[in-house]
Formats: sequence, C-alpha cells, structure tokens
Amino acid sequence: MSNNHYYAPRGGHPSQHELLTDRAMFTDAYAVIPKGVMRDIVTSHLPFWDNTRLWVLARPLSGFAETFSQYIVEVSPGGGSDKPEQDPNAEAVLFVVEGEVELTLQGTVHRLQPGGYAFIPPAADWRLRNNSDQAVRFHWIRKDYQAVEGVPYPEAFVTNEQDIEPIPMPDTDGRWVTSRFVDMSDMRHDMHVNIVTFEPGCVIPFAETHVMEHGLYVLEGKAVYRLNQDWVEVEAGDFMWLRAFCPQACYAGGPGRFRYLLYKDVNRHMNLRLNAPR
Repeated sequence: MSNNHYYAPRGGHPSQHELLTDRAMFTDAYAVIPKGVMRDIVTSHLPFWDNTRLWVLARPLSGFAETFSQYIVEVSPGGGSDKPEQDPNAEAVLFVVEGEVELTLQGTVHRLQPGGYAFIPPAADWRLRNNSDQAVRFHWIRKDYQAVEGVPYPEAFVTNEQDIEPIPMPDTDGRWVTSRFVDMSDMRHDMHVNIVTFEPGCVIPFAETHVMEHGLYVLEGKAVYRLNQDWVEVEAGDFMWLRAFCPQACYAGGPGRFRYLLYKDVNRHMNLRLNAPR
C-alpha cells in the first residue's frame, strides 16, 4: 500500500470574516497560486465535459511561460467526456490526486486511482468517465507537441507512482529523489512530468537557472522556495509557475516530506524566431 499523500482542492467560498491578504502573487519571473485562492468562484468549464469543473493553473502567456497549460479537474459522479481534447496536436499527462476514474485510452480501459499517471500522445483516441460514487480530482497538463523529422511520436502509457523507483540525486543519501515517468534520453518526449521528493531539512543547494519552464504543484508538505530574488513559503496545494531562467532553490521545512509534481519542457532546439510555431 502506498504511503504517498496528494493534496486536492475542494473549492468552497471564504466567509466575510476572513482576511483578504494571501500569498498569491504574479511577477515578471514567476507566479504563486496558493491553495487558498482555489475557490468555487475561479473555476472554469469545458465543452463536451459533463458534471465537471476545473481550476486553470497555467496557460501560455506572451512574455511569460509559453509552453504549457495545467488544470486541476474535478469530475463529479457520472461525469466526464467522450470528446475531451479538441486540439489534435496536444499531448497530455493526467495525474490523479483523489478518487477513481475510468480512462479509455487507445481502446484499452484503465482505472486510475491516486498516484495514477497517464501519458496521452497527440491525436490519441481517449475518453474519461467517473463511474464511482465520489468526485475524482486530477491534474491535466497539456503541451503543443513539437514533432521532429525522423523522430517517432511517443506512445501512450498508463502507470502509477508507486510502481516507479525514485532516482536519488548524487551526494544526497537518498534524501532528494525524483520519480521519473519517462527516460530522460528518450527524444520522442518533449516534456517531462515528474515527482520530486525532499526529506525534511533537504535543500536545493544552488539557484537553478535554466531555459526550462516549470509548473510545480505541491502534493505534500511545506518548504521555503527561492523564486528569482524572493523566498516564498509554500505548502501542499500551492502552485508555482516559473518562466525560463527564473532562479530557483528550496529548503524543505518538515516535519514531513516536501513533494511536488513538476512540469518542464525538454529535448528540443530553441526557436530562433519570435512567434514561430513550436
């Protein structure tokens, strides 16, 4: 039985007695969307989805992070979609944080529970239904796939985090590990969606500065995260959105593990023309 925990939002609405001040911020280099602002009033809906609402955490914005979108999707019992994606070039990762959902992918039916992970390549045949008596909540990360002549498209697959052996970072005694769902050297993939885990007191000991854009959703625990020039407290349910080259580091505060779902774009040349197709 897995001992992993995954935070999932519930929505609701704050009372008139709560303070307005929160940790939400949007800067030129990064954004923080704390769990306290994921309320009913900021949910969205999609065509061809029944009994479904979602929190949009990230979307391409000119001058900011431009490669991906990320949703937290909440599907009520009986809900779902037989036509979930209208963009034939969109690839996706689904990651379940609460409940159980039935995913039909390329003709095969899969039942995804917490920790369930599905990679969906462009133009795949898929549909999703909640046939249980409880709401299901999952992340849906989408990217415009960058095809390369001579490199085949990646294949669809379904797995669960508990079936992935975490890879330790060097010289950390296994206190900083990454659960990688795709081989880093597999050039078919132009995005990685992994899970990073820090034991209490573990750190990223330098300011990472790189071309990859990031979406980081905190699944468990709390930490102090360095974003550009600022130290920001984050906890389970918070989302961080980083543009390319935003310096980042962290201290895992404890008392438990600090874990997040991490998106990054990889394995492709940089566009040399502004506004060129990716």
